[in-house]
Amino acid sequence: MTHPTINGKPVHPAARMYAREFREGKLSRREFLARATSLGVTAAGAYALGGLAQPARATEGARDGGTLRVQMEVRALKDPRTADWSQIANIYRGWLDYLVEYQADGSFKPMLLESWEINEDATEYRLQVRQGVTWNNGDAFTAEDVAHNIRRWCERDVEANSMAARVASLIDDETGLAREGAIEVTGDHELILRPSVPDITLIAGFADYPAAVVHPSYNGENPVDVPIGTGPYLPESHEVGIRSVLVRNPDHSWWGTEVYGGPHLDRIEYIDFGTDPASWLAAAESEEVDMLYESVGEFIEILDAIGWTKSEAVTANTIVIRPNQVAEVEGMRPYEDARVRRALAMAVDNSVCLELGYSGLGTVAENHHVCPIHPEYADIGPAPYDPEGAMALMEEAGMADYEHELVSIDDDWRKNTTDAVAAQLRDAGMNVRRTVLPGSTFWNDWTKFPFSSTNWNMRPLGVQVLALAYRSGEAWNECGYANPEFDSKLAEALSIADADQRREVMAEIEQLLRDDGVIIQPYWRSIYRHYTDQVVGADMHPTFEIHAYKLGLAA
Repeated sequence: MTHPTINGKPVHPAARMYAREFREGKLSRREFLARATSLGVTAAGAYALGGLAQPARATEGARDGGTLRVQMEVRALKDPRTADWSQIANIYRGWLDYLVEYQADGSFKPMLLESWEINEDATEYRLQVRQGVTWNNGDAFTAEDVAHNIRRWCERDVEANSMAARVASLIDDETGLAREGAIEVTGDHELILRPSVPDITLIAGFADYPAAVVHPSYNGENPVDVPIGTGPYLPESHEVGIRSVLVRNPDHSWWGTEVYGGPHLDRIEYIDFGTDPASWLAAAESEEVDMLYESVGEFIEILDAIGWTKSEAVTANTIVIRPNQVAEVEGMRPYEDARVRRALAMAVDNSVCLELGYSGLGTVAENHHVCPIHPEYADIGPAPYDPEGAMALMEEAGMADYEHELVSIDDDWRKNTTDAVAAQLRDAGMNVRRTVLPGSTFWNDWTKFPFSSTNWNMRPLGVQVLALAYRSGEAWNECGYANPEFDSKLAEALSIADADQRREVMAEIEQLLRDDGVIIQPYWRSIYRHYTDQVVGADMHPTFEIHAYKLGLAA
């Protein structure tokens, strides 16, 4: 596993190839950085390989001290590996660190891991654990702690443990636990992972928001009740639907200060103003908050007009409107027939959904959940739009008179997009009843509705989101999709390290998802965040992450 080095750090041979392709204009900046850093090249090394200028430190210009007030939904906390919304992670991110952190430029930054090496066929990962880190109870942080967390993530039978999908190549299919020999601790600060098949997604999976690293004593309790972590803050209070407060831990010296800077703030208050963006705007105008979690719809221009700073991220965030193939309605499964599902998708013009649902602030998608900014995206052309053909298919399936109940949350863009879908289905001749639920009701059963809309966060690799959302039996497979051919092709794609080669299999996967009518996926959305000119380190992150150590107030 010996490779050429940059500043003493090994450089995977594929990373050198990617650097060459980037300089030749064959790869975008984001794609190059994502590919190179996922293979173990440091961000600094990747910038050097690509001949790019180093970015400024995120916390530059911040003073120490002060309180920051952030508008964000305050959800109930849970075992991090079962977390299903970024807002949950943004709170425990104050005292729980990650092995790896995904950056807005597409790179992966080592956090509790100091570095990693991957062999050429992605069947062995050598992880170097950062030295000098302590838990806030005084325990030393070691490679065994990392191994403990990865074993927890491998526990497939734990309800709602979506991390099992991200580390599937380390799991024994018979036991549903970490496979013998898959995780080997080789020193106080080193361990080796051995996937059962080539797997290029592990590092990216370690950066996803359910992958917060917990202390070995943690046993699934509310994390607020046992806030042992390696991060710089502690929870002061947490009231669901109202407010969650983090305060700087005066008794813990954070390992990251010398490495990355921060923390700066004494106090961070996450304040819940509900799901109506009008209430967020009112809070901004009345100076009740300094920063929004997200700015949406027509309120983006209004926030511009009141003088708040706008940050934009181009992303693979999206919304899907999906029939649940295994859901029963009055003793029948209305969406188990692929003709019905294809008919629903064919009746919808995705560009109309983008305009009416999200004010055109994004790009039209193609009903297969792989984005042009994903390295392995294959262009198979636009999704077919044929309302007459859609109704003919529905009649052929004997469902022309069926009344579809389409469910959504009661917020702005998700409700508006789902309204646009319902209107087009009606225009095609289908019977549709719209049900709009408050968030507190909707999110309790989001995977179970027969026909509903759901927003999905970006993942750095296309294969990641497909494994989370559409592979048979996964915790987040809200479509009830179980197709052995899809699973087989996805397993093949997950084993191909080179994105250009992976793209050939991805074209088949994308077409299969579309032919099976799995989802209506109308657009990829740009995302925005506004904050006052006094806030530092609050740029919008592609996956909605708020890194507490980066936040501050201007000096």
